[in-house]
Amino acid sequence: MTLPGVREREGDLVDVDGRRMRVRVEGEGPPLLLLNGLTRPLESWEPVTRALTGRTVVSFDAPGVGSSPTPRLPLSMSALARLAVSVLDAVGLDDADVLGFSHGGAVAQQLAVDAPERVRRLVLVSTSCGIGATPADQGALRGLLPRPAAHPWPWPDSVGTLWRILAISCWSSIPFLGAIRVPTLVVCGARDRMVPATNSALLARRIPGARLVVLPAGHDLQRAGQAGSLVEIVEPFLAGRVLREPRLVSA
Repeated sequence: MTLPGVREREGDLVDVDGRRMRVRVEGEGPPLLLLNGLTRPLESWEPVTRALTGRTVVSFDAPGVGSSPTPRLPLSMSALARLAVSVLDAVGLDDADVLGFSHGGAVAQQLAVDAPERVRRLVLVSTSCGIGATPADQGALRGLLPRPAAHPWPWPDSVGTLWRILAISCWSSIPFLGAIRVPTLVVCGARDRMVPATNSALLARRIPGARLVVLPAGHDLQRAGQAGSLVEIVEPFLAGRVLREPRLVSA
């Protein structure tokens, strides 16, 4: 699937609800919308997208991340969820499976309750409820910013990063988790110091019918070496099949 004006591999800046945003569409098959972590551009999904098969994958740089311009004022989590819906509109999709990582998982929760008709199935990876969550290990907070030698990504805009931190710091999904009715899979790493696994357990308890899978890993389930294990769990869930449990600590 290709969108006029969007280069399949690089992505391109397109108009999304009056904003210029970098969007990438690649592959063929049922659509999957990916929502990035706090400072991460769409390139961060490449280990995951390489492991996926038979999917039209839609990813984008949120405002203030990667190549999408930083807004003059911060956007709320509801506004970020509306932008995700607008991305689906821009690429001509009525609905999609949605996978959100870390900060993107919080946006995905908001999206699932605000626009459930646009979400087929929901996957929440290494994420939390916002206010009310078990906090990060202080030493792990250094991982919020990418190491230039580790990733060939654009350095995140400091104002854009601040806006996204402000958005989630005054937001909580606890009041509405019980209203999420789409099939939901929650995945985390047992050794996650950034978003401790207790946060995923809380989400799985509060979202009706949600399934929890805990992998023997840390926070970054997107990275090469972990993405394959993540996809092994995600693909059968999105296909509606019974989940296999390879290399799991608990579920």
